[in-house]
Amino acid sequence: MELKTKLFGTTPEGAEITKFTITNDKGIIASFINFGAIISSVKVPDRNGEIEEITLGFDTLDEYISDVWFFGATIGRYANRIEKGRFTLDGVEYQLAQNSPPSHLHGGYKGFNKLVWIPDTDVKEDAIGVMFSCLSADGEEGYPGNLSVQVAFTLNNQNELIIEYRAETDKSTAVNLTNHTYWNLKGVGLGNTLSHELTLHADHYIPTDDDRIPTGEIKGVFNTPMDFTHPTKIGARIDRIKGGGYNHTYVINKEEGSLGLVARVREPESERVMEVHTTEPGIHLYSGHFLHNYRAAGGIILNRCDGLCFEAQHYPNSVNRPQFPSTILRPGELYRQTTIHRFSTA
Repeated sequence: MELKTKLFGTTPEGAEITKFTITNDKGIIASFINFGAIISSVKVPDRNGEIEEITLGFDTLDEYISDVWFFGATIGRYANRIEKGRFTLDGVEYQLAQNSPPSHLHGGYKGFNKLVWIPDTDVKEDAIGVMFSCLSADGEEGYPGNLSVQVAFTLNNQNELIIEYRAETDKSTAVNLTNHTYWNLKGVGLGNTLSHELTLHADHYIPTDDDRIPTGEIKGVFNTPMDFTHPTKIGARIDRIKGGGYNHTYVINKEEGSLGLVARVREPESERVMEVHTTEPGIHLYSGHFLHNYRAAGGIILNRCDGLCFEAQHYPNSVNRPQFPSTILRPGELYRQTTIHRFSTA
């Protein structure tokens, strides 16, 4: 295995951003930058050994700074939406940024995706890791507590990209972290993802209102266009989804906190396969249907459904829904999450 580093750019405030590139013995190449703790590239062989870029990204730091679609980014302090940007904790109401009116989305105007993280590396014979750390200060984007966060990305020779999250706070707060990489197993620029075959180990999903806030219900997927319990093309029923595409959180069929398989996606032409395993109770499927005429790395122009997101996380607005698994972290507790992307061909 091999690790290479190079200067990726300098922020307007003068912070140097480094690009870390790991190559494993099977030909998988993954790159990360310490701006936004971002997965900037993943290149994977197809059935014939041809290597293609399978994530959406940019060539320059300036493009990541101005990006509005969260390409490859670590999302926090709270992934997904919080209704009206408000929640009450221990009798105190906190008002957050309403950056997706009327809701709070993905941590606010300057979420974790726009922070400069402190990098470190861990090189072993069969696995190389890149760790990013940051401190989210008390009051940042309206959240209580000084939150210390670490995100570790590890590529190993079992063709696994492992994401491990850790967080601690000095004051009770809300935490819901995820990664927002867009995947296209056909190869970026070689077509959209509508022919990708998806299986989700999820019998239920979280219905939402017109502002994409959960209604509080948990509904079954069977006999609906939400059903991916058997291999189904992304585009098979997408025209029946209100809003034009999938932007929904699924309830994973597993014991809470255990590491389990949640998704398997296969691209039939390249025969690339990606499995997603996570300890989280939910996974948010986003079909990238809002992408339109968006310039990405290599000058490629992206459009509708050119990338898929599988965001392992707790349910949206859980902080205001006591019947959902809790997203409250208290002093003395350790927030932990593991999500694994495993690549193969079949």
